[in-house]
Amino acid sequence: MTPNHPSPLDPARVLFEDHHLIVVNKPAPLLTQAPPAVPSLEGLVKAYIKEKHQKPAGVYLGVPHRLDRAVSGVVCFARNTKAAQRVHAQFAEHTTKKVYWAVVEGDVIPDAEVWSDWLVKKADVAETVVGQEGEPGAKLAMLGYKVLRRVPGGTVLELSPLTGRMHQLRVQCASRGHPVFGDEKYGSRTPFGPTAELPRERVIALHARQLTLTHPFTKEEMTWVAEVPAYWGDGLVPLSLGGRGVRGEGDGESEPPTV
Repeated sequence: MTPNHPSPLDPARVLFEDHHLIVVNKPAPLLTQAPPAVPSLEGLVKAYIKEKHQKPAGVYLGVPHRLDRAVSGVVCFARNTKAAQRVHAQFAEHTTKKVYWAVVEGDVIPDAEVWSDWLVKKADVAETVVGQEGEPGAKLAMLGYKVLRRVPGGTVLELSPLTGRMHQLRVQCASRGHPVFGDEKYGSRTPFGPTAELPRERVIALHARQLTLTHPFTKEEMTWVAEVPAYWGDGLVPLSLGGRGVRGEGDGESEPPTV
């Protein structure tokens, strides 16, 4: 799949579906949400629902959170307005639990820690930098991590964001000298994933591995796990660790969070 010529949504990417939610393993590089003329995961999911459930009049789909184009993994959509409001509120109130996998440059020490930074979004560009407390626009970002394994030239991390800031995971890793593989925007010099000429078609080694939230109607705590893309199998994260999405009990920003 490429952003300019997207294939229909593979049903195997659907991790969960009922009358209120549909949870999908997003491929990269693909926008989560975009205008109708631009390929996006939202558009693929709408087309999938329209065909599967024979809805000629159109499909409603709420987008309570997003992933960056270059990032793969779990995305939860809402299939009605009430579900969208309730799920969005969980993200805004930080009651969801998100786990990411990342391969970053260098040897990350110690094996586990919580990083805290004040992040500032640059004006008029999709980029975030580390600032200072009290600086105009600065927002506190907190990120827990633990080392999963060490690989040549890098470290595989499990990341647990405690806040939802734009490009938070990417910036907090890069600011410590550990940019995500393939993330040229934030200083990576390590190629990753399939070869792509255009920046918008490149992927980075960041994957939304797991999402836990409360179902907006049943009130059941639910966890979904997304397998990593095939190109992660080259000695980084064995595909046997990928795992299909699951439904069940889990461990468990006013703006849509991105990473």
